Amino acid sequence: MTSTASFIVAANRLPVERRGDSWRVSPGGLVTALTPILAEHHGTWIGWAGTPGDAPEPFTTDSGISLAPIALDEDDYAEFYEGFSNATLWPLFHDLIVPPVYNAQWWKRFVTVNRRFAEKIARLAAPGATVWVQDYQLHLVPGMVKELRPDVTVGFFLHIPFPSPDLIAQLPWREELIRGLARADLVGFHTQRSARNFEDAALRFAGTTPHTVALPISIDTPKITSMARPGTIREKLGNPEHFLLGVDRLDYTKGILPRLLAVERCFERGILDPATTTFVQIATPSRERVEHYEKTRAEVEHHVSRINGLYGGLFRSVVVYVHRTVDAATLYHLYAAADTMLVTPFKDGMNLVAKEYVACHPDGSGALVLSEFAGAAEELTQAYICNPFDVESIAQAIAAAVSGEGDPRGRMLSMYQRVYAYDVHRWANDFLSALREARAC
Repeated sequence: MTSTASFIVAANRLPVERRGDSWRVSPGGLVTALTPILAEHHGTWIGWAGTPGDAPEPFTTDSGISLAPIALDEDDYAEFYEGFSNATLWPLFHDLIVPPVYNAQWWKRFVTVNRRFAEKIARLAAPGATVWVQDYQLHLVPGMVKELRPDVTVGFFLHIPFPSPDLIAQLPWREELIRGLARADLVGFHTQRSARNFEDAALRFAGTTPHTVALPISIDTPKITSMARPGTIREKLGNPEHFLLGVDRLDYTKGILPRLLAVERCFERGILDPATTTFVQIATPSRERVEHYEKTRAEVEHHVSRINGLYGGLFRSVVVYVHRTVDAATLYHLYAAADTMLVTPFKDGMNLVAKEYVACHPDGSGALVLSEFAGAAEELTQAYICNPFDVESIAQAIAAAVSGEGDPRGRMLSMYQRVYAYDVHRWANDFLSALREARAC
């Protein structure tokens, strides 16, 4: 491929997944938002194809997305991805829910892989191109690209929280990490708090004042609303009086265990009747070779079994636990059928599950229990807000939701209006507009 891409997206993963001998575009809001922009500008998406080893040759998807794969070998995967990205940055950026590991060899590999991305961008970018780098795995790419190609405009968006400078101070390579990101023409975050944290860290550790913007990512609301049909889901679950739902990656940041304990507390107190309640918890497999994820899975599955042993019937489970990937269409149907959605992460940059649930209830039905530490809580203020570290707080929010406290229909309609007015297309366009303005300064 030659230097002809006027618009480049760089992310850890390509927006496709292999199905046999062919590639299929992955579902997701980011792909939905950026596909028309890539097509309009004859752009290219750079990322890893998902399998360690040699990278496939560049190719174009059926939907017209030009893809430039990056190769990661087994050592890259272990040290760059599982190591520095997910055992160092992920827990550090999520407020030390588990202790980060600071490993010098992982850091060297992180630098190496980031440089591989930057060099690929530099080769493919047309003169004056726009490059949009996505997420924490590529923190160093903006600075590296600016060194190689000062003519291009570089934007960066962080999809996880950015922690306080006092936490970033733990990182032995804090100056290098901050300087690499601060070289971007614009750095985007979901919340004002994350933007302020980065601004403070950049001044403290790099002596610079970066251009930042807070723009909460959203979803393709009309599409999701049109697809959501409850169908016969409630019948298949035995027509419960209360259908509660949780959908998460199986990650220690998602707060699944205290959520289970809160549901159990509601059974103990008679707030929910286990004979007429079904709680479906979907826990998508995630990073299963990392120790803390294995521990989280074991704890969750232990408590699911214990609750079913205490409150389930001979022929009926009160908690239906699914540990596998569920396709998007099925999730939308589940959202539409559920009376109460439980979104209780300890920390989350945004959490689009909360917005997807709202999009599936345009008639004002349903109720959303939402962690105050999810980025979505800054927008969806009409949800039943809880402290995910406090089982009692979650239980009280569930009780309020199932009892219909405080005009539940009005609350849901207000949240729906928000996710309808500010969808993922507006998010992408707003960021690119802000990027052009920042470059012009």
